[in-house]
Amino acid sequence: MSLNAASRNDALNRLRATSEPGGEPLDILVIGGGVVGASTAFDAAGRGLDTGLVEARDFGEGTSSRSSQLIHGGLRYLQMLDFKLVAEALRERDLLLRRLAPHLVRPLPFVFPFTTPVVDRAFIGSGVTLYDTLASGSSLLRGSKGRAVPFHRHLGRGRLRERFAGLDPEKYHGALEYYDAQVDDARLVLTLARSAHSLGAAVASRTEVISYLRDEESSAVEAERRVTGARIRDHLTGEEFDVHAKEVILAAGVWTGEAQQSAKATSGLRVLASKGIHITVPRDRIAAEGTVGVITQTEKSVLFLIPLRDVWSIGTTDTAWHEAVDSPAATAADIDYVLEHANAVLGEDLTRDDVLATWAGLRPLVQPVKTDESASAKVSREHTVMQLAPGLTGVAGGKLTTYRVMAEDVVDFAVEGTFKDRASITAVLPLLGGQGYGEWVDQAEDLSARYGWDMQRVDRLLNRYGSLLGELIALIDEQPDLAKPLQHAPSYLRAEIAYSVEAEGVLHLDDVMARRTRLNYESGDRGLCAVQEILQIAAPRLGWSDERSAAEQTAYRAHVEAVLEAETVTDDAVAAELISAHQPVPNKEAGAWRADSATERV
Repeated sequence: MSLNAASRNDALNRLRATSEPGGEPLDILVIGGGVVGASTAFDAAGRGLDTGLVEARDFGEGTSSRSSQLIHGGLRYLQMLDFKLVAEALRERDLLLRRLAPHLVRPLPFVFPFTTPVVDRAFIGSGVTLYDTLASGSSLLRGSKGRAVPFHRHLGRGRLRERFAGLDPEKYHGALEYYDAQVDDARLVLTLARSAHSLGAAVASRTEVISYLRDEESSAVEAERRVTGARIRDHLTGEEFDVHAKEVILAAGVWTGEAQQSAKATSGLRVLASKGIHITVPRDRIAAEGTVGVITQTEKSVLFLIPLRDVWSIGTTDTAWHEAVDSPAATAADIDYVLEHANAVLGEDLTRDDVLATWAGLRPLVQPVKTDESASAKVSREHTVMQLAPGLTGVAGGKLTTYRVMAEDVVDFAVEGTFKDRASITAVLPLLGGQGYGEWVDQAEDLSARYGWDMQRVDRLLNRYGSLLGELIALIDEQPDLAKPLQHAPSYLRAEIAYSVEAEGVLHLDDVMARRTRLNYESGDRGLCAVQEILQIAAPRLGWSDERSAAEQTAYRAHVEAVLEAETVTDDAVAAELISAHQPVPNKEAGAWRADSATERV
């Protein structure tokens, strides 16, 4: 179940074997390792299909690690009368909380403050009542007992001040408190990829599709020939080879347009990229009782104040993005917008000096035939599945919460004529770390006493690893100094860096900084102070030379500096150019390091 250099090499060998004499094609080749692609591979492998998953970057490196980190029904979609989407999302939220990923997904209360005590209480209260009713209805349909999260409640002015003291006390007359859930989105994607691998899928990151294979005998017209696989490039070695598959599924998110052009698809999904940014500020800058968030509406989007482990996340925006989709960036204008709207609800103003970090992501929204791109918030979030060419199926749209439904739908569609008797089992199959999670929770006090961790740390570890925590502890028992926190990033243990290399598919320093940990937005220096210690732990396990380690550090530092500079400009195009020019991984083709590590040999 571990993803590492050895498992990646095995996966590439399996993929390569499909084009060798006597080789059999895969049943399904999934292109794209975001939340939809990883869950599609998990779904297909769960049906017993011979499955491959390739991702050009790191798992979840695009949109899927740059969300609001919420698992929610989408309260604002009730205003759009999109009851189907809300009910579907609430069903998936409750499945994740109860059965599929209780270790990764946690309930989170939100307060929705009232500026007018009578009108707001009636209007917002009726909407949240419907929201909770839809959630209860989905639980009853599944035969579940009780609710996955508590029912909403009304708060008076005094109780609101106790619950969230940081809000402007003069502006709000009370609030409604309701529940949704939160998740580390990057960890969810990684867990899905590992879960697919545990079921037999051949999983490989940093492996890009550069063209598509077609059956020349199926049609005289090239665009109508059946897609029979893809030619891929291993970014670590530069090797190219063909992978044959009976069905190919494209789950490329905002890269869908580029992928369709490469495939010369006869039909296509039109995807609109909408940028959403978040800022982080220290936890002590906003006063609240325990763990509770805030939600309010702005004229363009929704404002969330979300408590993370060590920081507050504040966002988001919703603006059309017209630049390269691999270079989204938060600009000074974006940051000022978020600060302005946050300060409109807080009692004490935040300033740019309070901003620790930012992140920017692109929502892949299915675009109608006719749309005003400047009003992307009006585009439906429902997903679309369609045949792009014979043998090639595409999926786009949707939201993080409904990833499982999207995966089930696209696999159903793709295999309808070949494996229609293979039903999806992902509604009942826990992700890795979910099975046996309760037993580990029962051991929390023992773990605290045995390793000298406080209960907050134990809870955090359980929230990240679930029952897989046993694997991390095995590393500590073998090398006790791994139980210590990182000197400059004490929220993380040294063991977590070692484990990320040995089990979580790390191939570059940025994989650790941005997705295995979230140091890129949890500290003001974007984790740079911790890089040396992280490399001391990771480099020997990856077989990196001193030259390779230095190249990784230089590339990550340059990327951080580019992000910081982008945060000072106001134009998307200028910010995107800065990010594009300084990617967080070194350029092997430019000779930044020698191909001398075990990771780079196949």
